Amino acid sequence: MPPTPLQERLAQLDWAAIERDLDQQGNALIPGLLDHCECVELSGHYPRHELFRSHVLMARHGFGRGEYKYFRYPLPSRISDLREQLYGYLAPQANRWNEQMNLPITYPAHHADFIARCHAAGQQRPTPLLLQYGLGDYNCLHQDLYGEHVFPLQVAILLSQPGEDFRGGELVLTEQRPRMQSRAQVVPLNKGDAVIFAVNQRPMPSARGFHRVTLRHGVSVLQSGTRHTLGVIFHDAQ
Repeated sequence: MPPTPLQERLAQLDWAAIERDLDQQGNALIPGLLDHCECVELSGHYPRHELFRSHVLMARHGFGRGEYKYFRYPLPSRISDLREQLYGYLAPQANRWNEQMNLPITYPAHHADFIARCHAAGQQRPTPLLLQYGLGDYNCLHQDLYGEHVFPLQVAILLSQPGEDFRGGELVLTEQRPRMQSRAQVVPLNKGDAVIFAVNQRPMPSARGFHRVTLRHGVSVLQSGTRHTLGVIFHDAQ
């Protein structure tokens, strides 16, 4: 069976460089993972209520302003493919990080096996989501933790073009280092770009081996327009 376009794109990436970026800064950029038509297709899912299991208005919960929807199973094929294919490349990195942080958790090579582990523990609700921001919307710093079983990396893909579809609304990552003040980073994204980043913690080299740093992510205030983002989270929720 010939490889899909997504499989070909992922196979052509410099995964050694991606691993270095993740080790050094807790995130790594993949420019142009999706093309314009794929972005339009995915953002066009947002009004289709039958595709989603939950609709969250951030202001009601103190999460910020804006809204997002979690997909239901079965996931749209493009999202399912992204989740499965990306996981296969990221599982070795996740295992290496856990070893460095002395965490006794290993991840199987295939996403279906990891999802079976989640479901056996009662985490059976899918977590891929579409986010929609309008004028004045923002997302407070947070972590996407949904139960005992957590895959330590996730992926966000911007589906709108900065400067054309919206202004403001930058992705912000923060890192809390032991006995130091937090460090913030703004990740510049264009339409179709993906960013891989740590869900909760990552290892950082120290004089005694590795210590853990804690990461959070959010979105700054949108100044105009509409911003859509696809979030690919690899563990399911309780």
